[in-house]
Amino acid sequence: MAKRLVIKVGTKVLSSLDGTLDRAVIKHLVAQIISIKKGGAEVVLVTSGAMAAGRGLITLKGKEKIAQRQVFAAVGQVELMRIYSDFFSEHKELCAQVLATKEDFRDKAHYLNMQTCFENLLGSNVVPIVNENDVVATTELLFTDNDELAGLVASQINADAVVILTSVDGFLSGDPSDANSRVISLIDFHALDECEKYIAPEKTAFGRGGMLTKFHIAKKLALQGVTVYFANGKKRNVLTDVLSGKPVGTKFIPREKSSALKRRIAYSEGLCKGTVCVNKGAEDLLLSKTKIMSLLPVGITNVEGDFAKGDIVEIRGGKKTKLGFGIAEYGADTAKELMGKKKARPLIHYNHMFIE
Repeated sequence: MAKRLVIKVGTKVLSSLDGTLDRAVIKHLVAQIISIKKGGAEVVLVTSGAMAAGRGLITLKGKEKIAQRQVFAAVGQVELMRIYSDFFSEHKELCAQVLATKEDFRDKAHYLNMQTCFENLLGSNVVPIVNENDVVATTELLFTDNDELAGLVASQINADAVVILTSVDGFLSGDPSDANSRVISLIDFHALDECEKYIAPEKTAFGRGGMLTKFHIAKKLALQGVTVYFANGKKRNVLTDVLSGKPVGTKFIPREKSSALKRRIAYSEGLCKGTVCVNKGAEDLLLSKTKIMSLLPVGITNVEGDFAKGDIVEIRGGKKTKLGFGIAEYGADTAKELMGKKKARPLIHYNHMFIE
C-alpha cells in the first residue's frame, strides 16, 4: 500500500439523485479512510460537494449564476466540513479544512507555505480535507476541476498514489454507450498515447473537467512517477479494494519517480507568470532525447509577462507551440536585455526545466 496518498472524490459520487449530499456515501468514505490510516498510510482528501451541500440548505431566486455559486459554496462549505468532522469524530479522528485557488500554487512563497501546512497536519495525524475556494476564485484562478487540484496537491506533498473516485467504473475501451466497451484495468505509461484515443471529450457527465481532463491529469502524474487509480466511488469498499490490489477500476502504472522540483514544474499549466519563445535551433536542442540543454538567451526570440527570479515560465517553440516549463534564473527585464545574445548565463537551467 502507498505510504502517502491523495484521494479525490467528485460531486456526483457525493450527491443523491436530487443533487443534495448523500451522507451515507460520505460516512462510508470516511470509514474507509480511517481503515487506510490504520494500515499505516497518510491521507489527504480532495473533495467536491460544497455547492451540493449549499443547495440543500438555501433556495435562491432571481440571483445571477455567479452570485448563486458564491452563496451555495460559502454556505455549503461550512455544512460539508461539519459533516466530515462529525463522521471523523465518530472514529475519534480529526480533520482540517484547506481551501485553495491557483494563486496558492503560482506563487513560490504561497506554494511553500501550503506545503508546510500539509506536512504539519499530516505529522499531527490530522486528515487535510482540500477543496477549491469557489467563494473567492475568479475565472482565471479556477481549477479545471478538483482533479487538477488533486494532481497539484499530490505533486506538492510527494504522494505515492492518487485515487480518483468518479461515478463510472474506470476508463473504457470505447464509447460509454457502446455495449462492447470494457474497463481498461491497467494502463502502462508507455501506452498512454495509445489509450487516449478511447477517451470521450464530453464534460456533462463528469463535472467541470470531463473524462478527458481526468486522463490528462493521470497521464501527467504517471509520467512523474505517481500511481493513479480510477474507480467508482459509489461501490462499497472501493478504496480498500483498490489499495489492496483487487482488480477494481483502472490503474495507471507509472515510470520512475521524478524529483519534487520537477513535479512542481510539470504542473505549471495555467500557473505561469510569463512566456519565452525560442528559435528552431533551441527548440530542437530542448526536444532532443540525446542531449541535456539549459535554455540560453541566444535561442530566445521573445519574452512575455512580468516574471521574477524563481517564477515559473512557459517555453514555446515555432508557431507558439508549447514545449514545457521552467523556473527563471532572473527576471523578465534582464531576459529581454540578454535575448539573442551569446555567452549569456542561462535563463532556465536544465535541472529546473520540464519538457513535455
